[in-house]
Amino acid sequence: QVQLVESGGGSVQAGGSLRLSCAVSGGTVSGYCMAWFRQAPGKERERVATISDNGRTSSEDSVKGRFTISQDNAKYTVHLQMNSLKAEDTAMYSCAARLGAACTLLANQYNLWGQGTQVTVSS
Repeated sequence: QVQLVESGGGSVQAGGSLRLSCAVSGGTVSGYCMAWFRQAPGKERERVATISDNGRTSSEDSVKGRFTISQDNAKYTVHLQMNSLKAEDTAMYSCAARLGAACTLLANQYNLWGQGTQVTVSS
């Protein structure tokens, strides 16, 4: 059974950096979209960034220039490098996969989800 396992969350001061990773375990996937979503307390879940199997990326406007999504195909791992972190980036970050379909902004279109990893940015 394919699973997504996240790592790399934590606490950091504003202006700092964190790198999140999402490893695909239990099998391989092809024809997919991988995404990072986040949800802050009292707010809707929002897409942060996506990457397709051909390497095409997209990101939410508030993180452009600060966050970079990338993938290591050999290790079936997707990363989210987060720089210049702000207090408003504080949220639970979750990795998601949409198998056999293109990327979308809609969380309910993703088939697989990781357990989530907390990111806390203090100002």
